[in-house]
Amino acid sequence: MNEMEPLFATAIALFAGLMMTRVFKWCRLNFPDVTAFLIAGLLVGPYCLGRLGIPGIGFTSFEAVDAMALITDAALGFIAFSIGSEFKLEKLRRVGGAVVRVLIGEVLSACVLVDLALLGLHMILGEEVLPLSACITLGAIAAATAPAATLMVVRQYKAEGPIVDILLPVVALDDAAGLIIFAVSFGIAQALEGGTLSVITVAVNPLLEIVGSLALGALMGFVMTKLERLFYSNRNRMAMTISLVFFTIAVASLEIPLGPVTLSFSNLLVLMMMGMVFCNLSPFSQDIFKRADSWTMPLFATFFVLSGADLDLSVFSSVSVVIAGLVYVVVRVIGKYAGASVGARLAHSSPDVCRYLGITLFPQAGVALGMSVTASSLGTGEGALIRNIVLFGVLIYELVGPTLTRWALTKAGEIRPTPEDKKNLARFNPAG
Repeated sequence: MNEMEPLFATAIALFAGLMMTRVFKWCRLNFPDVTAFLIAGLLVGPYCLGRLGIPGIGFTSFEAVDAMALITDAALGFIAFSIGSEFKLEKLRRVGGAVVRVLIGEVLSACVLVDLALLGLHMILGEEVLPLSACITLGAIAAATAPAATLMVVRQYKAEGPIVDILLPVVALDDAAGLIIFAVSFGIAQALEGGTLSVITVAVNPLLEIVGSLALGALMGFVMTKLERLFYSNRNRMAMTISLVFFTIAVASLEIPLGPVTLSFSNLLVLMMMGMVFCNLSPFSQDIFKRADSWTMPLFATFFVLSGADLDLSVFSSVSVVIAGLVYVVVRVIGKYAGASVGARLAHSSPDVCRYLGITLFPQAGVALGMSVTASSLGTGEGALIRNIVLFGVLIYELVGPTLTRWALTKAGEIRPTPEDKKNLARFNPAG
């Protein structure tokens, strides 16, 4: 690869995403910017403009998209760091009980219902088409929720209210809950495929990953709090924040063998904990998080365009994948909505929270795809099937999920019309 190609690809991705938001505006398509970025990614990806084979016009292959992994890792790190700012202790005291109940409800409901639905489909289609091990693994992957798209919608529309207060901590903690459930389910799936049920694989490694991630994040958050006090200008504090977040992302990618176990870290958990500790200890945190949001907007836009370019449309070519994918998508949606609604009712939340919170939990992307990559070790057939079904779901969730999140938050009154929205509404309804 030419040394300038990554820079050129970044410029093309950002330009395509920003222009697509203008196209949406000109066509009066009232979709979130996230959707525009994803569709722009599809257009410049290997299945559209990339097919022309002209470097600079689009991404000619998925390998070219994967070569931009550094931007993806950086964006996810800043997204998790930003979500960590939602874990203010005074806010957690107020909504912590609701967060725990909703988290347990939506995670368990999605896992159990997807497992049952796919097991029923397994009995209809047979082991050759939909293996039992794949069903169990997909049920665990159903727990994961994508924090990136949700955060972008919340930030774009400046949404605030009881749903947002519960939503952001829930999508952050989904990562930890998903890791635990996936480790147990994947261990069982491996045993079904002829392996052995290892305590280290099922329990020790995931527990070590979660504890290690939280410890590393807490340490880096404490270090950031101390270092920020050495600087007096907001510009220097912002530069220090960026450097420490980049450094933490790099450290979180390490894997450290400790005898029979391996200490690895979850990028999202580490940066989330770092943001949580920093926002509760530093008197400068509110201003720094606000400045970071404006600095990272181009980074997030590029990330979502790359995510759209990485969506593999070939999953629609297999009838069995489409059938299993539709079951997975629909049943997971039911599980997320029902579980969140029940959890909110048990926490005595408002009717709007019970009615609309579950809709905001539909998006699914990076964490689920990471789990599907791990699941590829089950075997060539099972691993490919799991990845294709997850890709099918991600394609639908990422394109539709942000719009549904915006709709739900608007119906709940947590997104208020901007002056421009009111002007457009008056233009189409002069009598109103």
